[in-house]
Amino acid sequence: MGRCAYTAMWLGSPGTADHFVSIDEDRSLAYEWSNLRYSVGWLNSRKKALVSRRLLDPFEVQDGWFAILLPSLQLQVTDRCPPALRVRAGETLRLLGLDHDERVVRYRRQWLHEYEQRRVSLDFLEDKAPLVARAVRDWESREGRQWSAGSNQVGLARVEASSAPSTRKTRRKKA
Repeated sequence: MGRCAYTAMWLGSPGTADHFVSIDEDRSLAYEWSNLRYSVGWLNSRKKALVSRRLLDPFEVQDGWFAILLPSLQLQVTDRCPPALRVRAGETLRLLGLDHDERVVRYRRQWLHEYEQRRVSLDFLEDKAPLVARAVRDWESREGRQWSAGSNQVGLARVEASSAPSTRKTRRKKA
């Protein structure tokens, strides 16, 4: 469906064929279709030196094992991931940068922005960036209203408010 196997997002430009089990690890799998994963290029390069047994195969991942946090757009392992696989799932996120690498967060942010601007529907978002769509659906269900560009400022405003006094004093002195 044109989505990267690792980021679970549609690639706007051509991706690469990743060998889940690298050629260095097992040359006999080099031309096996079952070993190929469609991937964004930078991620394929990042994964190249990693041994497959340290990572979760995206083809093994089941619905609900991972969730995106709003408004940060960071990815985390959920309780729905089997306990025996949680450590490896966390390692996969960390080693590949899927948790909070700026490149992947920026791409998630772009999809969320398209939804915020109402240029895409939630159903369309579900097709192109299903984890982002699920995060929005969960947020909307919990909050009882539609996600909007201002929605992601709610949590940030609380954080800024708690640190604002010292910041304001510093700014006033400089002015």
